[in-house]
Amino acid sequence: MQKFVIAGGGTAGWMAAAALSRFLGKQANITLVESDAIGTIGVGEATIPQIRLFNHGLGIDENAFVAATQGSFKLGIQFDGWSGEGQNYIHAFGNVGRQLGLTSYHHYWLRALKNGINSDLWSASPCAMASSENRFAPIEEKPGQLPSGVAYAYHFDAGLYAKFLRQYAEAAGVKRIEGLIAKVAQDSENGAIRSLHLESGHVVEGDFFIDCTGFRGLLIEGALNAGYDDWRHWLPCDRAVAVPCEATKSLTPYTKASARKAGWQWRIPLQHRTGNGHVYSSTHITDDEAASILLDNLDGAALDTPRTLQFTTGKRKRAWVKNCVALGLSAGFMEPLESTSIHLIQSAIARLLQLLPGNKIADADVTEYNRQTDFEWERIRDFLILHYHANGRSEPFWQAVRDSDIPDSLAHKIALFKANGRIVREHEELFTEAGWLQVLIGQGIIPEGYHPLADQLSEKDLSEFLKLAGQHAKTVASRMPDHSEYIARHCAAQQHSSPTNRIVA
Repeated sequence: MQKFVIAGGGTAGWMAAAALSRFLGKQANITLVESDAIGTIGVGEATIPQIRLFNHGLGIDENAFVAATQGSFKLGIQFDGWSGEGQNYIHAFGNVGRQLGLTSYHHYWLRALKNGINSDLWSASPCAMASSENRFAPIEEKPGQLPSGVAYAYHFDAGLYAKFLRQYAEAAGVKRIEGLIAKVAQDSENGAIRSLHLESGHVVEGDFFIDCTGFRGLLIEGALNAGYDDWRHWLPCDRAVAVPCEATKSLTPYTKASARKAGWQWRIPLQHRTGNGHVYSSTHITDDEAASILLDNLDGAALDTPRTLQFTTGKRKRAWVKNCVALGLSAGFMEPLESTSIHLIQSAIARLLQLLPGNKIADADVTEYNRQTDFEWERIRDFLILHYHANGRSEPFWQAVRDSDIPDSLAHKIALFKANGRIVREHEELFTEAGWLQVLIGQGIIPEGYHPLADQLSEKDLSEFLKLAGQHAKTVASRMPDHSEYIARHCAAQQHSSPTNRIVA
């Protein structure tokens, strides 16, 4: 497999092109086919900490990247109104307290709660504490000191990120061909894809194809009939309306997800604007009403006309078929409630590199790729369903999703937590124990018990342990400057005019 053809650009296409060119080098011939006539969705502007691994793997300088993408930093996601009108919590990245012996911090916190000590769970989270004061800076971890417990990600303009990666990939030898795909030619005997025929008459041949054609799935579905798992019975929102607005002076280091009448609204702060969108169920409100709700809840003047997107939550039954792998929207769609869209592209690329075919594609490799993909998507699906299932709102939409059946895998997870606060992560599922903990507690699920090992501390030692956890989180947060000030000093957009000049080995 030496000729790799990427069908489609956007974030998915150029992430794939950049990664393949970085790690395969001159071993592979990489071509990307895209058309300027086809727009990109561009809703994936908020990320999770794993994106730092991707950028680091490419050797990208962080400050140059943030400047080039008009980006900001992200310490978590604040959820407003999900557990009830006027209530909020944050799913903060990084640690919440620290483990003592064999027992996680939250079991000691639960013991204190049962004893009438009403300590705030998030007071032990450095990222939550920093977010509440609009602080941010990377923390240098020093040997001999307690780990900071901080993790962070980014907000950025997805279109600018694709442009940034295009410059990177083309500099590394990736060939871009402008054109619309008119036909996907397949082998008459085994059905594998052999070439893409463009409307211009140009034919692009390849050994392996990566489908980044968006919802159409021109290769994975149009040619290879991969099939689709429809998850709307669990996640019934089927539309989103998006619009940017003026940037706010207070550049918050977190994404905001605010519950609305029949869905939720996102807010993503960038240097030059704020990204906004309203995800909703068209069964419960009209498109016009959804747009009106969005426009009525902006922090500044709208900079464009609201744009509506229709989607079907779910995934391809097979993300790898024959000699084609689907990435991004071609592989499926889950609403950006926990900012997983770009991560799913990243993890699919990593999985492909791990199972990269040699001279022949092995059925066992394809099966394993699809097994891992299914597991990852299903566990993220469960985490999103939890937000809806455990809501505390009274509107008909929220009552319906609260009363709906949930997957057995999620029901088991909730039952384990309700009983004794246990959070069991399987294999390499994405969300951490701290992530599950914050959403479960934040949306009102309080365990009846806790791990018995938490009883080994005396009352005095328990109080001291919780106090020290809070002091540590507060100290770490206090070392950070204001988020806007940090960006102004290190990565303001005007400071780095040429992103390629700051790529490091």
